[in-house]
Formats: sequence, structure tokens, C-alpha cells
Amino acid sequence: MRTTGPLKVNVADAVVNRRRGGEIRVTLSPRTVGATSGFGGELRLAPHEYVTEHYHPYSEEFIHLVSGELAVSLDDEVTTLGPGDSLLVPIGVRHRVTNTGTAPAHVVFHLGPLAPRPELGHVDTEPLANPDQPHMDVGDRS
Repeated sequence: MRTTGPLKVNVADAVVNRRRGGEIRVTLSPRTVGATSGFGGELRLAPHEYVTEHYHPYSEEFIHLVSGELAVSLDDEVTTLGPGDSLLVPIGVRHRVTNTGTAPAHVVFHLGPLAPRPELGHVDTEPLANPDQPHMDVGDRS
């Protein structure tokens, strides 16, 4: 466990990542607080916006919808989520998250365990929404 530096991060201070779509902010991670077992943060999606399909070969993903409406494709099977719903995305399952509502969606997420190396954490299975966005390895320990 990290014993120096802050263990608390405000979402307003987190770097915005739009590479896969939406507005992803990782708050707690190896880079931000020295986490060793996973990382988490929040996702905000405008109406009809989505996060491109990908999978995590080493991590489960826990998704909790705070507000809005989502359709989450899990290996081509769609699950709908409303406010207060939580969903487990198992290791290796392809998933795509889409805001199906007319209002913004607010999601809180956590992934764990960490991949052995940050670049192994996500495998994209469709073209990125914003490929020119700088790549950010959320599991980077530096």
C-alpha cells in the first residue's frame, strides 16, 4: 500500500480520456494512488454516445449506472440498465456500452485484477471512437 501522497482523488482532477468514446476519468489507479489490485473511476456518455467494443483478458469489470439508460452488449447479447443497476462483465467478454436514453448517462466502474502490463489491459475489437486521442495506460505504475 502507498504510504506517501494522497489516497483521495476528486473526479474533477482526473484526466479525461475520450479514446474509446464518452468521457472516461480514472480516479483510483496504480498511477494516481498506488493501487495494486485494480482501478476505477467514472464514465459519462451523452445521449446515443457509446464506448467502443473491447474486452479485458485479465480483469473483471464492475459497472454501476448512477443515472441515465444504457444498453451493454456482452458477447452480442444486450443487457439494459437503468439507474441503480449494476452489472458484472466477466474476464474475456467483449462489451460495448451505449447510452440509449435522451439524457446523459453517469456510470461508476471498477476493474480488477490488473493486467500484468498496462498495454495488455484492453483489447479493442472495433475501431476506436477517437483514435487520435493520446493513449493512456490506466494501470501504469509510473
